[in-house]
Amino acid sequence: MNKSILLFLISLFVLQSCSINSEIVYHKNATSSSVTDIDMKQFISEMKAMTPDSLKNDNEFSDMNKFPSTWTSLYELEQKNKEKKTTNPDHIRIMKKIFMKSNKENDQPTGLSLKTENLTQNDYQQLINYTQKEKIPVEQNIFNLWDGKTLTIDTENFNLKYFEGAMSAKGSADSQNVASMMTTFLKGITTILKFENKIKSVTGKHDWLQQIDEYTIKIDYDIKAKYDKDTKLKNADKKIIVVTE
Repeated sequence: MNKSILLFLISLFVLQSCSINSEIVYHKNATSSSVTDIDMKQFISEMKAMTPDSLKNDNEFSDMNKFPSTWTSLYELEQKNKEKKTTNPDHIRIMKKIFMKSNKENDQPTGLSLKTENLTQNDYQQLINYTQKEKIPVEQNIFNLWDGKTLTIDTENFNLKYFEGAMSAKGSADSQNVASMMTTFLKGITTILKFENKIKSVTGKHDWLQQIDEYTIKIDYDIKAKYDKDTKLKNADKKIIVVTE
């Protein structure tokens, strides 16, 4: 993938994000799909309001215009680039299932969206291998095991490692600095898990996770608690098993 695209994606997710909202849909055929929306509207508005007229730059967020406003696969984006293209067939197959687009309001940038479509468990294994080389900031919970009926949630996936890794890539490798910037720039991270069949049972508990209806589970990250070593969770089971009908 184009390195400049990756670096820009990383900077968007980490340094310019107000909130990150994801939805993962678990299909009956044992595949799953996801959409992640990065809402930067408030951040951009505040930055413009804080910048003196003499220092304002009309092209400050123009880089976002380089990204398509309609869903476009990472494979298509790479094909448009003059750099050496990926030839690994597994990588190409994964890139064709990951899409991105920019979001605008009144012709002004407001954020970025990333989605995956109908990935299998084998696809996710390939994606793990792919992200070891290409730091795509995907929702970590997409890697939970799903067999079409039962979802095994590993609460170790309630982490922000892709965002932390991106922060380190930007030159802030010190863990204390990373924690400070994460709590400052990320106003909220929420992930919704939706099932095509009704939820039959949920075994295990975690303070950040709750079932909100017969088809839906919600994960609300407590960012401050994540980085406060003195904060103790009341419920923090390592595994949560969701069984559907």
